[in-house]
Amino acid sequence: MVSSNLSFPATVHAEAPVVVYWEATQACDLACRHCRAEAIPEPPPGELTSEEAHALLRQIAAFRRSMLVITGGDPMKRPDLVELVAEAKGLGLRVALTPSGTNRLTPAAIEAMRAAGLDAVALSFDGSSATRHDAFRRVPGCFDRTRAAAMWVRYAGLPLQVNTTVTAETAGDLPAVHDLVAALGGARWSLFFLVPVGRGRLLEEVSPTASEHLCRWLFQRSRSAPFDVKTTEAPHYRRVVVEQLRRMGMSDRDIQGASFARSFGVRDGNGVVFVSSTGEIFPSVFLPLSAGNVRRDRQVDIYRESPLFRDLRDIGKLTGKCGRCPYRGICGGSRARAWARTGDPFASDPLCPYVPPEAS
Repeated sequence: MVSSNLSFPATVHAEAPVVVYWEATQACDLACRHCRAEAIPEPPPGELTSEEAHALLRQIAAFRRSMLVITGGDPMKRPDLVELVAEAKGLGLRVALTPSGTNRLTPAAIEAMRAAGLDAVALSFDGSSATRHDAFRRVPGCFDRTRAAAMWVRYAGLPLQVNTTVTAETAGDLPAVHDLVAALGGARWSLFFLVPVGRGRLLEEVSPTASEHLCRWLFQRSRSAPFDVKTTEAPHYRRVVVEQLRRMGMSDRDIQGASFARSFGVRDGNGVVFVSSTGEIFPSVFLPLSAGNVRRDRQVDIYRESPLFRDLRDIGKLTGKCGRCPYRGICGGSRARAWARTGDPFASDPLCPYVPPEAS
C-alpha cells in the first residue's frame, strides 16, 4: 500500500488563489498552433474597458495574497497596459507579464513595464531553434525576436520565466530547450503539457507513458538546473517527485516541508483562477467553465463560494482512479484535461498512467 501521509488540504486555497490569470486581450499578431484563445490580430468586441480593468484589479487585490499574471492573446496590444501594471502595483499586487514575441516587445516597452513595477516576465520558447519555434508559432522571425526580448528582460533586471508547450512534436526537443533556458539566464522553466482546447485540439499530446518518462527526466534535470522547473496541467509530476525523493531516503515530513511542496494541491480552481478578456471567471486558463463575470459578480465571492469552485477544491468529488489515488491530495489531476477529453471535470486525468494499488 502506498503511503498517503502527504496531503495539502483544499482549505489552504479556499480563501484566495495563489495565481490569478487575466487575459487582458485576445488580440495577438502570432498564429500559434496550440493557442487556447484562438487569438486574432484585432481585439474582438466586448473586452473589458480600461475602467472595468481597473475595477478588476481592485477585486483581485481583495484576495490580499494572490499574484496577478497578465496574459493574452498578447497583452502588449492593450494600450493601457503600463497604466494597469502601475495600478496593480499600487494596490499591492505582485505582477507578471506573458507577452508575445513580436515587434511590440522593444527595450523601451520592457523598461516602461519595469518602471511601472512589473515583477517578472514569461516568454515562450516552443523550440530550441528558429526553425522549430517559428513553425510552431507560425510567424517567421518570432524566435529571434523572443530571444532578443529575453536578453532585454534580463538586462532590465527582471526575472525571466520560459514557457514551453509539451506535445508529441516538441517532446524530443526539450533537452535542447533546457539548455536554451540556461543560456538565457532563466529563473524558471515552466512546461505546459498540452490540453486539447482551442487550436490545440489539432495537436497530438504525449502518451501517458511518455509523460511519465518525461516527468522523471524533469526531476533529474531539476536537481542540477540553474533554474526552477515546474509543470502546468501535469500535476502528476508531484507524485513522480515524491516517489523519487522517497527512493532517495527523504521522509514524508521533510518532503512536506520542502519548497517544492508549496505547489501541492494547486490545480484548476484550487489555487488558480482565470478571468477572460470579457470578464468571465473560469477555474483556469484551460477549463472554460464559467462561474460568473466580473462585470456583475465579485471575483472573491465567485472563487470562494460558487458551487463549481467549491466542488473542484473537494477531492472527494473526483471519480475514477483519480478519486482512489493516494496522491490525490497533492495532485488531483488536470481537471482541464479531464473535461477536454471526457466532458467531465471530475473524471480521471487521462495523461497520468499511475494506477492506484486499490484499483490493481
